[in-house]
Amino acid sequence: AVSVRVATSTAGNTACTQGGEPSRLAETNVDAGTGLDAARLGVITFANVLVRYLTNVSFAFTEEFSVFLLVVMTFFGASAAFARNRHIRLEFFVQKLGVRPRRRIEIAVTVCGLALFAVLAFYGTRLFWDDWSYGTTTPGIGIPQWIYTVWLPLLSALIALRIAGRLARLALLP
Repeated sequence: AVSVRVATSTAGNTACTQGGEPSRLAETNVDAGTGLDAARLGVITFANVLVRYLTNVSFAFTEEFSVFLLVVMTFFGASAAFARNRHIRLEFFVQKLGVRPRRRIEIAVTVCGLALFAVLAFYGTRLFWDDWSYGTTTPGIGIPQWIYTVWLPLLSALIALRIAGRLARLALLP
């Protein structure tokens, strides 16, 4: 059976999970951003439930904000996971290899992740620009769509930078 697990960066692990630690300041900022988004989501959801319970009327427009906050939290979480090397991976076959092939696979996987988020940042920028140029508005409350789509390229670029940092730490390993 092929297992899926989250790799950790403990001292006894193989070259697949080594590579230095990211900066504490960057980690604190990402964790704070995720925490703030979770708090905002909780307040919006609680207010919606409370108003619906007391008045039998729903704040339907809050769904747009809730979905947006969930997406932003997902990107912040992905950024932290890549920087800490705790992203989901398949290791059943890789663990059976020697240290050198594992390191090569780790570098290849990291390069693929970097390419994925760089492409996502590129096309996210094009999506943002289209929303900006055409004045697209959201269907629920009619605010400019670019307010939501601007975060796709920004957070994708953040993740790409975090992955590039991870790749640089991997390259410095002996």
